Amino acid sequence: MEQHLSLLCCETDVTGKTKRALLDPVLLNDNRVLANLLATEDKYLPHTCYFNCVQTDIQPYMRKMVTEWMAEVCSEHKMEEEVFPLSVNYLDRFLSIKDIKRTRLQLLGAGCMFLASKLKETTPISGEQLVIYTDNSITLEDLTDMESWILLLLKWDLSAVVPNDFLDHVLHRMPFNKYDAHIIKRRAQTIAALCATDCKFMQTPPSMIACSAIACALKHLKPHSETDLASLHHITGIDMDLIRSCVEQVDQTVRACMASAAQTDQHVSKHEEQKQEQPTTPTDVRDINILGVDNTVSSSQAAQPYVY
Repeated sequence: MEQHLSLLCCETDVTGKTKRALLDPVLLNDNRVLANLLATEDKYLPHTCYFNCVQTDIQPYMRKMVTEWMAEVCSEHKMEEEVFPLSVNYLDRFLSIKDIKRTRLQLLGAGCMFLASKLKETTPISGEQLVIYTDNSITLEDLTDMESWILLLLKWDLSAVVPNDFLDHVLHRMPFNKYDAHIIKRRAQTIAALCATDCKFMQTPPSMIACSAIACALKHLKPHSETDLASLHHITGIDMDLIRSCVEQVDQTVRACMASAAQTDQHVSKHEEQKQEQPTTPTDVRDINILGVDNTVSSSQAAQPYVY
């Protein structure tokens, strides 16, 4: 007699938008996968600090502004976690090769997100949506032309190694239970995304950023321990002094961002108090805080990363 078998799908729901496969224990337990990531990560780093020798019009603060805008778009559109760091990797590699004008920097950022979304998402963002996020400052033809230009300069090598690629492999080898690892991973992803907006981490290996993000996430959950750094050193082979130095820089960046966010929240609170007597006047929506939890911005407000 023919037997009817029902297939059980254990994939988890992510943001209510799509299904995502569970982590493959075979890949996580195979040390060769982590070794290959460590061996190839340097290939995808920008080979120079391009502000000094390639770019003639782009300044560091402009990169920060456009990457923060990219983070806003990725957050509002609920893209996969890997899309933002991957798109920033494309941005840096492009800028380390080709000199462009500041007026085309937002277009470049949109093109990088367009490609990263296609590579990492089940349902990638459409070109029309990205045009709207730029407040229609670019056209769909501009976006597709920039996409082709990026592909040409990067030689279609888009499978770059980013900090997020290391998180599961490192956390799987750390002495945590599954629940703790999930919390630490979420915090580490946020910290790694913050590092992506800071120029000083441009040429830092993704594995070191991942280790530092994990260490910083741990500092907020339990007292600091040298044992954690020793575990990170044992897993990745990165020198403990290098990890410790990077952790200090990442921690400074996180604290500065939190202080800036607190100052912004205080400013917004005062602004709302001043507007209480005018209920018909809408409150200004502030820039999204990359360390925030549920802040959102409208597409038109997220569309303008910088003003010169």
